[in-house]
Parts: sequence; C-alpha cells; structure tokens
Amino acid sequence: MKPVGIHHVNLMFDDIDVARAFYGETLGFEELERPDFGFPGLWFQMGGQQLHMQPGTAPETFQHFALEVDDLDAVLEELAGRGLEVAASPTVDGAGKQAFFKDPTGNIIELNQPG
Repeated sequence: MKPVGIHHVNLMFDDIDVARAFYGETLGFEELERPDFGFPGLWFQMGGQQLHMQPGTAPETFQHFALEVDDLDAVLEELAGRGLEVAASPTVDGAGKQAFFKDPTGNIIELNQPG
C-alpha cells in the first residue's frame, strides 16, 4: 500500500458545540455536510485534508497525529511567537526531529521533520 496522503483525522470532544465554535469560527475551518451515521458529529475541511469530530472523551494516552514540516526549528520559533508551548524532543535515528504540543482541548499534535 502506498498512501497518497492523509484524508482525515478524527478527534473526540465532550461538547460538540464547543468543537464547532473553536474549529469553525475561531480557526476558520470550513464545515462540511456530514452523512447521517446514526450519531452526532462534525466534518471540517482543512486544506487538502479533513477533520472529523464526534462527541466523546479523548483518551488520556499518547494518541496523536503528526504534521510533516520542512524546517522544525523555524516552525518552533513561529509557534513560540504565537505564544504556543511546544516541547521539542531529542532527534531519534530513523524518526527525525520531533516536537509535540496540545490543542485547547488536550489533543496531542506532533510536528515531524523526517531525517
């Protein structure tokens, strides 16, 4: 299998209305029409990928998704300038440079610069 990219990421939220306001209004993601799966949820477009959301509690684990970046150091500097706390990890052979941060609800996002 050779994926062509990430189609979507699914996140859980306790309050779907808060999720709609944060991702739709605050971040400006376009809300998409969502099929009726028999339970509530939201879909958003974010560039070439989608964010799918449904009510529930995010697990207290290291579950996360990763965004590939070309220059991790530059991205860390940019995010620090926006007041975002990002924890850079030591470079690991075979994993490249990595850094991690959380969104306002505690979902973990990784930044990865392949080595």
